[in-house]
Amino acid sequence: MKTIVISVGGSLIVPKEINYQFIKQLKKCLLKFKDKKFVICTGGGHTARMYINALKKENINEYNLDLMGIEATRLNAYLLSSFFGQMSNKEIPTTLEEIGDAVKVNKVVVCGGLTPSQTSDGTTAMIADYLNADVLINMTNVDGLFDKDPNKYKNAKFIPKLSHKEFSKIIAKVKKKPGMHFVLDHEAAEITMKAGIKVVIMKGVKNLENFLSSKKFKGTVIS
Repeated sequence: MKTIVISVGGSLIVPKEINYQFIKQLKKCLLKFKDKKFVICTGGGHTARMYINALKKENINEYNLDLMGIEATRLNAYLLSSFFGQMSNKEIPTTLEEIGDAVKVNKVVVCGGLTPSQTSDGTTAMIADYLNADVLINMTNVDGLFDKDPNKYKNAKFIPKLSHKEFSKIIAKVKKKPGMHFVLDHEAAEITMKAGIKVVIMKGVKNLENFLSSKKFKGTVIS
């Protein structure tokens, strides 16, 4: 049975309030595929930013800010795991070994952050590498990769497919900074390229369902 690893951005789960419809649609979609298992790694989203911003005002150190961010991702993980009910893990894994054990007995495994200072993208890539997954799906609030920021440039061109090597040249030009927003961050790009893991970046549950059904979908494939 194939295991698919999915990164679900916190902005999809809790943009400002819990996105109930998105979570319901995601559950309905994944449970359709009887021949697949899924590991979902959740981001922290608005919840994480809200708590971290409050602590920043008190000049709390970065390590504790990271720990707060991880707890926010795990709160979102508990939310999703509860939605999946008996098909999912009851406890939220906090190590790669615990994720590996949970995959053996659950159709859907949901986790949050594992390591301080590591992004959700990096965590998901590390999980995909550990599980020898064939594909990592990064669900975001953009359609995929463009040659320039589509929010700033109307003539931005969508890139449906490229190699890991080509993507590494693009990401190398993106400056690393805390809270950066890009379709896939530096750490995840490096891990997936070394491990030869196909990455699919997409927006929306319908695109996810089409991809899992081997139908036409809109997204960027990095392989």
